Amino acid sequence: MTTQIRTLIQGSNMRILRLALLSTLTAAAPFLAADGTTTNYSDQAHAAHERAVPARLVQLVRNATRQFIDVNAVTAANYQPLFGCVSGPDHGAMGVHYINLPLYGDGEIDVSRPEAIIYEPWENGLRLVGVEYIVDAATWMAHHNAPPMIEGQAFQFVNSPNRYGLPAFFELHVWAWRDNPNGAFVDWNTHVTCEGQ
Repeated sequence: MTTQIRTLIQGSNMRILRLALLSTLTAAAPFLAADGTTTNYSDQAHAAHERAVPARLVQLVRNATRQFIDVNAVTAANYQPLFGCVSGPDHGAMGVHYINLPLYGDGEIDVSRPEAIIYEPWENGLRLVGVEYIVDAATWMAHHNAPPMIEGQAFQFVNSPNRYGLPAFFELHVWAWRDNPNGAFVDWNTHVTCEGQ
């Protein structure tokens, strides 16, 4: 009888060890990459985020500006290049802003009519990378109690004096046509450069 009990206990111990090993392997499976190397769970979550559907505002901007993929269409729509190619000393660039001055001066924000269409110098031309919504701060605040927002995205305040020589204004960049590793609504895009001029 003692032999049978010992055999039963040893068999149970082996099953427990097998279950523990199987549980460990199952728990570790998400951390194993396809090539057999280990990876960080946050890397996997970030990769999944990269494949996520873009924000609604990005989609709205793409729909509104698809017509401006060819830079000739933007000039025909009353936009003109101002300020040259805007770059930062250590933050990437914004690109060449084609600004519609009547839209800038109207004191309104309309998602389908951005005040600036942004292009990146590229090979012997320009490619569409995003937009910037811009509104004069004094004009806006004369009719509103808070800074502007579009689809839940808050505008940045740029005081005067500034590098553009403009009175204080509110602005929001939307990188709808060029990924920005820092986010679709961050001013400077490290994937945009002025070196293609």
